[in-house]
Amino acid sequence: MTILVTGGAGFIGSHMADHLLARGHRVVILDNLCTGFEENVPAAAEFVKGDVRDPGAVAAAFDKGVEAVFHIAGQASTIVSFDDPAEDLSVNVTGTLNVMNECIRRRVTRVLYASSMTAYGVPAKLPVTEDEPVRPISYYGITKEAAERYLFATAGRVDLDFDFHVTAFRMFNVYGERQSLDNPYQGVVTIFMANILKGEPITIFSDGEQTRDFVYIGDVADAWLRALDNPASYGTVYNVGAGGSISINRLVDVTLDCFGKSRETYEVRYLPERPGDQRHMTADISRLRTDLGWEPRVPFDDGMQRTLRWAVNKSAPGA
Repeated sequence: MTILVTGGAGFIGSHMADHLLARGHRVVILDNLCTGFEENVPAAAEFVKGDVRDPGAVAAAFDKGVEAVFHIAGQASTIVSFDDPAEDLSVNVTGTLNVMNECIRRRVTRVLYASSMTAYGVPAKLPVTEDEPVRPISYYGITKEAAERYLFATAGRVDLDFDFHVTAFRMFNVYGERQSLDNPYQGVVTIFMANILKGEPITIFSDGEQTRDFVYIGDVADAWLRALDNPASYGTVYNVGAGGSISINRLVDVTLDCFGKSRETYEVRYLPERPGDQRHMTADISRLRTDLGWEPRVPFDDGMQRTLRWAVNKSAPGA
């Protein structure tokens, strides 16, 4: 199958491309290299440099004979969404509409979409299930929910003369190799690692007792690939997390320990909470287990060690 991966030069997208190629699929990547890197593009993939906001670039990617789409490209920072709401809206919603419209024009029947846990806002209870009402408290969460709704509404259109199957994955805190060491707005795991590698203080917003559900990138890719041609996932939303919670304070301590350091030897500072931050998040992943037989396989400490080895090698002189 020929599969388009939007954002395929980025952290999550490049791992998806690797896994798809390993399964024997043909992969086309569309990326504007705004936050992605051409070095992340697998040699066996076909690369189209372009922006999902540009209908011409999207059409050029689909010209490669696309049969399914992994739509991952997007503006992925809550903070950036508050700094520039129009940019956030343009990338996450208009970009999705361009991909969706091209799917309709080409009669592409399958789309898998990278949504976000931020769609939930402040859930009434944890772990949060996919049936929890979505009440996003960040602009980013609003755009991810909106794009989700456009895709599912399109799948339900009675005037389409072909099947259009959508699956959305509400991603929790994905981490692992290739997560940016230079972007201060994305990926708290590698932000902290980059702080230490550069000799900078670690900054925690709020008191550090907020919790997140950290899931390793390899497990995330496995969930998506299980869904690709499985009818049980059609028209379905899935939480993708590890099903547990880790405080930001604990994450800092684990990261420091990975480098042989501690709070006694390294500066950790606290600043006020930022707008749109969710206090606690844990995913209920029972739907993924039931429908796709998926389980997170990489324990947090193992995933941290893998990410650490990559980050140290990436930061080495001449790397």
